[in-house]
Amino acid sequence: MSVTRVPIPPLAKGSLTKLWIGVAAAVAIAGGTAWAGLQSVPQSAAGFLASNADEPGVITTESGLQFKELVKGSGPSPTDADVTLINYQGTLMDGTPFDANQRVPMPVAGSIPGFSEGLKRMQRGGKYRLWIPPELGYGAEEKTNPQTGQVVIPANSLLVFDVDLVEFIPEAQLRAMQQQLQGQGAPGGPPGAPPPGMPGN
Repeated sequence: MSVTRVPIPPLAKGSLTKLWIGVAAAVAIAGGTAWAGLQSVPQSAAGFLASNADEPGVITTESGLQFKELVKGSGPSPTDADVTLINYQGTLMDGTPFDANQRVPMPVAGSIPGFSEGLKRMQRGGKYRLWIPPELGYGAEEKTNPQTGQVVIPANSLLVFDVDLVEFIPEAQLRAMQQQLQGQGAPGGPPGAPPPGMPGN
């Protein structure tokens, strides 16, 4: 469904440290995606959120973000200073998928506000469903497929994400890994925010 421009190879064996080193060498902090298709949104975001707020297990935060803990994690939660390693799938309010990725690095501070807030509530090993209102997502901005120009997220869309938090480390630690690898002649790139297609700004 979604193709990472700089793929992150899965590890059959080995530690998460090796995975982070691979991430640091291959993608710096960001990864890009190719977008899938689009359908029109039949219901207003505000109406959906008002109804969804009464569903069992759904919590609405002061900002308007809604989330539900699907699998409980453990340990501390990431902060704005961290880079997370996540699995995620994003859909529109009507269930139309627009993006998905496995083991992709995502800077907490480099995400759209609703996604960032959701990440900071999670713990390692946890899985959440996030309902992100337009004002905490892309607002009135349309998101298009960079290859075709097709609109895949219409303006003022409510976004639904299922997110697994695999791991997180401080961004400074990841940058240090990158610098060390570059000093050893390993491939790498300059750190940056996620390009369009991921839940970044």
